[in-house]
Amino acid sequence: MSPSFAVVLLPLVLLVGGLWLACVVLGLHGVLLGRLPGAWLPRHVRQPRLWGAGALFVAAGGRPALVVIGIGLIALGHVVRQTP
Repeated sequence: MSPSFAVVLLPLVLLVGGLWLACVVLGLHGVLLGRLPGAWLPRHVRQPRLWGAGALFVAAGGRPALVVIGIGLIALGHVVRQTP
């Protein structure tokens, strides 16, 4: 492996790893606690548990079908209103 390839590969691995870790942490937080951290996410996500399940499916991502289902659940978490 040439050094220039490693210079390109390392930031890519760190970026993907960071995104994966963020999906896992936010997904678990949403599923287990029923709320999301920060200021932006709670304002925009109406169903945190549904959103968190979608984030965990995206993080699992072993098969393309899991990623598609996860993206769909994340979208539903933004759209579906809570029942009273």
